[in-house]
Amino acid sequence: MSKKRKLFAYALVLFSTIVASFAFYFWQVYSSPNLNVDGKEKFVLYIPEGSTYDTVLDTLRTHRVIHNEIAFGFLTRHKGYRDNIKPGRYEIPPNSSNNTIISKLLSGRQDPVKLTFNNIRTKDDLARKIGNRLAFDPQVLVDKLNSDTVVHELGFNKETIMNMFLPDTYFIYWTVTPDEFLERMQTEYKKFWNEERLSQARHINLTPDQVGTLASIVQSETNKKDEMPVVAGVYINRLALGMPLQADPTVKFAVGDFSLKRILHKHLAVDSPYNTYKNTGLPPGPIALPERVALDAVLNYQQHNYTYFSAREDFSGYHNFAENFTEHLKNAQKYQTALNQRGIR
Repeated sequence: MSKKRKLFAYALVLFSTIVASFAFYFWQVYSSPNLNVDGKEKFVLYIPEGSTYDTVLDTLRTHRVIHNEIAFGFLTRHKGYRDNIKPGRYEIPPNSSNNTIISKLLSGRQDPVKLTFNNIRTKDDLARKIGNRLAFDPQVLVDKLNSDTVVHELGFNKETIMNMFLPDTYFIYWTVTPDEFLERMQTEYKKFWNEERLSQARHINLTPDQVGTLASIVQSETNKKDEMPVVAGVYINRLALGMPLQADPTVKFAVGDFSLKRILHKHLAVDSPYNTYKNTGLPPGPIALPERVALDAVLNYQQHNYTYFSAREDFSGYHNFAENFTEHLKNAQKYQTALNQRGIR
């Protein structure tokens, strides 16, 4: 082999080696695990509105999510991510590659928040529960729920607006605005109130808002799903007879103390439209977020002649029902005796 041919062969080998080395390096930059390396759980990266590349990098660095910062930086520059920061909530699984995560961040392909809410009574409680999971300021939501203009556009008033929020689990993007969140809740509400349920409400001479308000009382009286239609029937009977509902949970709402174990005369004297001992008919709005099971319990209430009920003395959570006041007094006395024996005041 001539000298020139040898030199050419050596050069070709050297060039091939360099190309292979660069190819391997770029393959590593693109495909090798570099984020949340050896992690056991996904890391959730939150990028607020107005964040910069340095903000994102600092978060990854602070939480020790990034392994090779140089490789990550090279690819973010190559793919143009540094000038295209998109806010959102992004999940980074264990052993993620640069290319996978940068492509995700660059496209703004967020991972939704799994938002579950229940056992909520007031607007402040709702805003606090939701606002802690989403990016917007909870106070902004409270202000909107107290705005006549906003709630009227949604089809409610300031007292009935809480009927719109059906307790459940929802998947919502972290960057949703308060207005977008309200629109989503309105959509879910309208899905629930389909023509069949609207027809049921008309059949029992109640509006959806009235059903929601009554359902909030029913679920506050009992957490036993099989008993809810019976309790609903009691209140339907009272409404038909023009009797006050005399629902203890409405008094707790009027007083603003949901921890009360016993309702005393001083509580019954509170002057409030939510005090159903002093006022007949339904209160102005729900005293808690009405759950679907309670709403359906009202729509499908059990027909009977009961007009009274009292908690069972065995503290099982169930109730004794009565058709007249004399029978009710006997049931109530059993429960009061049980309370006294347990020292509950």
